[in-house]
Amino acid sequence: MSQPVTFLSRAEKLIGTQEAMSVEKGTRLFAEGREVRAAELEVMEPLLGRTRAIRLDALANLDRLIARFADEVSATGGHVHFADDAADARSIVTSILERSDSKLVVKSKSMVSEEIEINQHLEAAGVEVVETDLGEYIAQLAGDTPSHLIAPILHLTKEDVGALFAEKLGVEETHDPTELNGIARERLRDVFLKADAGISGVNLAIAESGSVLLVTNEGNGRLTTTAPRVHIALMGMERIVSRWEDAAVVLEVLARSATGQRLSVYTNVITGPRKPDDPDGPDEVHVVIIDNGRSEILGGDTAEILACIRCGACLNVCPVFRSVGGHAYGTVYSGPVGSIVTPGLLGMEPWWELPYASTLCGACEEVCPVRIQIPSMLLKLRQRAASEGRLPGWLERGMTRYTRATVDPGKWARAKRWSSRLSAPISSQGWIRRMPGPGRGWTKHRDLPRPARESFGDWWRSNRGP
Repeated sequence: MSQPVTFLSRAEKLIGTQEAMSVEKGTRLFAEGREVRAAELEVMEPLLGRTRAIRLDALANLDRLIARFADEVSATGGHVHFADDAADARSIVTSILERSDSKLVVKSKSMVSEEIEINQHLEAAGVEVVETDLGEYIAQLAGDTPSHLIAPILHLTKEDVGALFAEKLGVEETHDPTELNGIARERLRDVFLKADAGISGVNLAIAESGSVLLVTNEGNGRLTTTAPRVHIALMGMERIVSRWEDAAVVLEVLARSATGQRLSVYTNVITGPRKPDDPDGPDEVHVVIIDNGRSEILGGDTAEILACIRCGACLNVCPVFRSVGGHAYGTVYSGPVGSIVTPGLLGMEPWWELPYASTLCGACEEVCPVRIQIPSMLLKLRQRAASEGRLPGWLERGMTRYTRATVDPGKWARAKRWSSRLSAPISSQGWIRRMPGPGRGWTKHRDLPRPARESFGDWWRSNRGP
C-alpha cells in the first residue's frame, strides 16, 4: 500500500536539490532588497501601521465595501458576478466566454486563477489559454506549477529555461536572460493581438470608484486587460479597500516588501469598459468576486490572514520555505501565509500538517507589511489539529508526557537525568548523529547535541557559593 503524499514526503525529495538551492538564493536576494528599501524610507514603520489599519478596517466592513464596489462597477458599465466556490467561478467565466464567442484567452499573473484551476477547466472546454507573465508562461510550457507567490519560476535556472525554450519553441538554445525574454516577447505579441478575452487577477479593488488595480513588472498585464475585447478580473473577495488614499498607502509598502523595489514597473487601473471616445480598451469588463472558503476564514480565529496583500515577504525569510521551496506545500499558496490560507480554504484534511511547516521564529511577522500575527495563527491551527486527533500517536503521547514533566519539578529533574543517561550509547563526542524511531527524521540532515550530563541548574546549586 502506497504512503500518502504529505508535506514531509515532498520536502524530503526537495531538500538539497538544485530547485531548493535556486529558491534559497532567490529568496535571500528578495529579503536583502526589502531591507535596503525599508531602511531608506524614514516613514516605513508608520506606513506599516497604517497599512495594517487599512486592511483590518476593510475586513471589518467587507460587506459594505463589496456592495459599494459592485454598484460603482455597474455604474461604469461593467458587470459584477459573485461566486460561492471554485466550481461556481469556473462556470461564470465559461459562460462569459461562451456568450462572447471567445476561443483564445490571454492571462496575466493571478493566484486566485490558480486556486480555482481555471486553466484546466477552460482547456477541457476547448478554449486555448496562454499565460503571458514570463514566469507563468515558462511554467505553462514546462507543465509546471508556480513555486512562489510573486516569482513563479524561482526554482528554475536560466539554463533550465534555455533548454525548455529550445525543446518547446524550436529555437537555438541560449542562456542569456535578455535573449530568452526577447524570444518570449516575440511569441506572445501575436497572441495578444489575436486574443478574444483577457483574464487577470486583482491586487486591489477600490470601493469608491469601482476600479480594479493591477500591479506588475511586465507590460503583459496592461495588454491582457486592454487589447482583447473582453476583460475578466478574478477577485478574491478580501482584495478591497475603501478609498484611493488607502490604495496609495498599500502601494508604498507592497513592492518594497515583495521585490525590494520602490514601486512596481506597472500600476494599471481599470475602471469599466472603454467609452465611445476611448481609442482602446475592452468592450466588456467582468469582475468575478470569489468566496471559495473565505467566509469561513473570516468567521474564524484566523480571519486576520485575509488582510494579506500577497507580497511574499514572509516566504523570503522563512527558513522552512527557503530550504524546500513552494512545491513542497502541494498547493498554490505556500510558505507561512499558505500554511494558514490553505487549511482555511480547503479544510484541515489533508492540509493539517502545513501549520507545522514552521520554526515559529517570528521572522514572517517581522517583515509582513501588514504585521499579520502569523505565528500565533499557526499555533491556533496546530491546536485545532491536535484537538481533532490528527497528530501521530507517538507525537501525541510524547507531548502529553512532556507536558506532565514540565509542570512537575521533580519529574522534570528526573527526565533530564535520564535523557543524558539514555543518550550516551548513541552519542559521539557530544553529538547524537542518528536518533532511533521518529527522531531519525531530525538527525537525517543534522546532528543533535547530546543532553548535558549536568544541567545548568545543578551546576549553579553546586558552584554558586554562599
